[in-house]
Amino acid sequence: MLRILNCIVVEHDLRLVVLAAFICFLSCYVAVTLAQRAWVAEGRARNLWLGAAGTSSGFGIWATHFIAMLAYDPGMVIGYDMKLTLISLGVAIVVTTAGLALATYVAGRAAVIAGGLLLGAGITSMHYIGMSAVELPGTLGWDAVYVAVSVVCAGLFGALSLLVCMRPQQRVRDRALATVLMALGVVALHFTAMTAVTFRPGLMPVSDDTLISTGLMVPLIAVVAFSLLFTGLTAAVFARQAELTATESTRQFAMLVQGVKDYAICMLDPEGRVANWNEGAERHKGYKAQEIVGRHFSQFYGEEDRAAGAPERALRIAREEGKYEGEGWRYRKDGTRYWANVVLDPIHDAGGVLVGYAKISKDVTREKADADRLAEVTKNLDLALENMSQGLCLFDKDERLLLANRRYSEIFGFPGDRIRPGMTLREIVEQGVADIYADPDVWQTKARDAYARRRAAIQANDGGVIVEKLQSGVSVQLRYRTLPDGAWVATYEDVSERLRSEEQISFLARHDGLTGLPNRASFNNRLEADLDSARRSGGKVAAIGIDLDKFKEVNDTRGHAAGDEVLATLSRRMQACLGADETVARFGGDEFAAAKRFEDMSDLTDFLQRLENCLTEDIRIDGYDIKPGASLGVAIYPQDADNIEALLNNADLAMYRAKDALTETVCFYEVSMDEAARSRRLIANDLWQAVERNELQLHYQVQKAVNSGETVGYEVLLRWHHPVRGTIPPGEFIPIAEECGAILPVGEWVLREACREAATWNSDHKIAVNLSPVQLGNADVADLVQRVLQETGLSPHRLELEITESTIIGDKERALNTLRRIKALGVTIAIDDFGTGYSSLETLRAFPFDKIKLDRSFMSEVEASPEAKAIIRAILALGQTLRVPVLAEGVETRSQLDILLSEGCDEAQGYFLGRPVPVERIRPGGTASEAA
Repeated sequence: MLRILNCIVVEHDLRLVVLAAFICFLSCYVAVTLAQRAWVAEGRARNLWLGAAGTSSGFGIWATHFIAMLAYDPGMVIGYDMKLTLISLGVAIVVTTAGLALATYVAGRAAVIAGGLLLGAGITSMHYIGMSAVELPGTLGWDAVYVAVSVVCAGLFGALSLLVCMRPQQRVRDRALATVLMALGVVALHFTAMTAVTFRPGLMPVSDDTLISTGLMVPLIAVVAFSLLFTGLTAAVFARQAELTATESTRQFAMLVQGVKDYAICMLDPEGRVANWNEGAERHKGYKAQEIVGRHFSQFYGEEDRAAGAPERALRIAREEGKYEGEGWRYRKDGTRYWANVVLDPIHDAGGVLVGYAKISKDVTREKADADRLAEVTKNLDLALENMSQGLCLFDKDERLLLANRRYSEIFGFPGDRIRPGMTLREIVEQGVADIYADPDVWQTKARDAYARRRAAIQANDGGVIVEKLQSGVSVQLRYRTLPDGAWVATYEDVSERLRSEEQISFLARHDGLTGLPNRASFNNRLEADLDSARRSGGKVAAIGIDLDKFKEVNDTRGHAAGDEVLATLSRRMQACLGADETVARFGGDEFAAAKRFEDMSDLTDFLQRLENCLTEDIRIDGYDIKPGASLGVAIYPQDADNIEALLNNADLAMYRAKDALTETVCFYEVSMDEAARSRRLIANDLWQAVERNELQLHYQVQKAVNSGETVGYEVLLRWHHPVRGTIPPGEFIPIAEECGAILPVGEWVLREACREAATWNSDHKIAVNLSPVQLGNADVADLVQRVLQETGLSPHRLELEITESTIIGDKERALNTLRRIKALGVTIAIDDFGTGYSSLETLRAFPFDKIKLDRSFMSEVEASPEAKAIIRAILALGQTLRVPVLAEGVETRSQLDILLSEGCDEAQGYFLGRPVPVERIRPGGTASEAA
């Protein structure tokens, strides 16, 4: 040790020793720093750092050796072989680089130790090769012990230095310790090796070519060494700064990633296994980092998606296309699912090698639900727009089309792709018009007008409405509604059917629905206009009332369809025969009216003749010929009336006269007709008060059994003793009562009074009360009968109600239902006036009548007419067959009664048996006029 110290202190220039030591320490520090950079780097960067570390440190260590050699003074002139000196430099650089590379590239502690030993070997080789380059006058001797110690020191300190340098946690103190150990290795080697040298003088001179000026070489080598070491150190510092910056950025980025809680962020390795996990991922998926790291990310997919290879497909797309983005159901740790938006980005190292994937996902379940709802609303809106009955367009403030539904193109006949968003209103109008008119001059003018109409409607206050009729015959209603920003919505509705309906309604409001003829209101307007014209010109106007004859029979026998056909046929005939200033109308039912303006009476006569011809010509329906007929009443302005109401009323009066006449079908109005009508109105007015004034009285006509002559009952007959007119016959006031409705209170009085009276009799004789068709048509008649029987106490079997077949025929089903209700009370029902009118056997079959009353017309002819006797015989046989008793009315002679007896008639009634008398005459003690 003393020898080594002596070598350092005595045999070396201490100034150069200090310089060499500084260069040594600096080169070792650079070597450690760059080696650590190489150890953490990868790929090409590692190679560059290793090259820099080996070159700078090798040159620095060589410079340390050479300067120290220049500091050595053995007491004689020393020279250096330049070739060997340079070889020693190359060995220092190459072997040092190799040792560092071995420690860096090969994993494990043994590799680091081996690299350190190789580093020591390189330093040793460099030193002894350099020593072999020394030329001096004599020879060098070596102490083997010191040589061995120097080699051991270089290898030991080199291995220790790299063990500390290559620690995983690269701290500053580790770097300092590694530097000191490496420097110790260099210094220990050099001075121990120099101590091992002994000089033996000789005669060999030193060549001037090998002499090196210490004053020149030391600064030069020092400058080069310092420059090279400074460059390496600067690179290391900048690299370290960049590393610190990157580390800080990485730290901040890691903090950012960990702080993001709305997104699940994780890293995947190249196989798709989870490498790290942020707090957002834990929050979204429920897995903690230790639970999921290392597991494949397909864990988050459903069974179907895994079976379909969805995870692998996502990785493949990310690799091949540089990114994958998609949405789908993902599953949490607890099994619940959410809709996720997933982005996968591949990550490559500096050499382009795939090192993993960055996976970012977000729970967008709510957004998907909102999007689904919006899509559903949009779908429904599209469905509504495409299936609405109206065309719809939306234009912006610049008249450009934003939206149009399919119905719009259908209404205007545009091909499906003709109307496109972006077109202006003017362009659309021009295209539509150009499709119709080929001549540009025509369609341009029409398009300009159509556009102007639309603009006027759009600019109207709050939009406007116009209706246009297209060439196709379609009527379109265009409705515009402006919006606050200047845009507008336009709707287009096909109103063709509505307009036709309105026209039809308007027509029906003025015309009869069955025949198409003008109705009463339309006829009155026309007649009023004719009267105004006649007043100005001095002409005449005839109003003609028309009523079909026996039309009810057509309805009853042929059905209502046949009746409608008759009405329609006669209407067509009359309408076809009309001339100028002539009109015909239907007022309802079988009632018609006609009017004619004329100057000469012959013109009116001709018109009436034409109407008669139309109304009397046969009509063939379903193989049957129907012979129609009509009664016409004529009133003439100004001689018969000077206003429309009076003229029509007088025409009706004349028409009723024609109906009553046997030989006339056309009657002209006369003043006496008006007087007769006035008399009927007065009678109708008095009838409403007849019950209250006690002007009505009941008479009773006896009904007897033909074979025994016993009284079986009485028919109740109504009499009216008017205080002014005297006794009015039933045949005169009953029809009027039915017309004005007074028959209801009068009929109720008759029923109640007859039942009350009969209930006081000691006998069980029946009373027969006639029911009017008006009464039977009243829904309350059955309840009325029940009420009267209860109030009066009359036994139901003593009450018989008489009806005519015409009473039933109007509404047969309803009438028969009412009769069944009455019969269910115990009241008997008789069919009156049988043998006249319809005398339909169907009526007898449809309802079980309790009695058939033979019409009095047969009895007046039975003595002289074999036909009348044959009809009576047939009706009596019918009654016997049906087990229904027959009563013959109008028996006025013994001969008639004998005939009935011989024919087997059950009952009879007539003047021969007893006239109608007040009730006082048939009470006990009264003297009725009866035949024996």
